[in-house]
Amino acid sequence: MAEHTKSSITIEAAPADVMGVIADFARYPEWTGEVKEAEVLSTDAEGRAEQVRLVLDAGAIKDDHTLAYTWTGGDEVSWTLVKSQMLRSLDGSYHLAPAGAGRTEVTYRLTVDVKIPMLGMIKRKAEKVIIDRALAGLKKRVESAPGTPGSAGAAETPTV
Repeated sequence: MAEHTKSSITIEAAPADVMGVIADFARYPEWTGEVKEAEVLSTDAEGRAEQVRLVLDAGAIKDDHTLAYTWTGGDEVSWTLVKSQMLRSLDGSYHLAPAGAGRTEVTYRLTVDVKIPMLGMIKRKAEKVIIDRALAGLKKRVESAPGTPGSAGAAETPTV
C-alpha cells in the first residue's frame, strides 16, 4: 500500500460553505499557490466536476494533468489521476466534518508518485507542502468570503 500524507485544519464556516469553495475549480488559481490553471472538462448529473485539467507548479513537482473526481454526499470529495506528463499517480481527498457551531474540520489526504526517481522522504515533503499550502489557502479563502463567521461581510449576514 502506498504511503500517504494527511493533515487537518479547522475552518470558521459551515461544511457546505467549505465544500462550495473546494468545488469551485475555476477559482483555484486565485487561492492555491500551486494551481496555475484549472479547467473543468466534464460534470456529473448534479453539475459537479467529474474531470478537471490542472496545471500545477509545486516546486519539485510541476505538471499538466487531469484528475477524476468522486463526490460522496456533501462532505467528501476524492480524486485520482487520469493522465499526466510527470506523475505516475496522484490520489487525494478532502473530508469535511462539523466541528461545532459554524466550524468545519477539513482533512486532506494525498499520495503522489512521480515518474522520475525521487526519494520517498522528498515525495512526502512535497506532499506536506502541497497539503499545508492548500489547507491554509482554503481556510483564508472560505473565511474571507462574505457571510462566513470572522469575515468582513459576516455582520451583514444574520445567523440562525
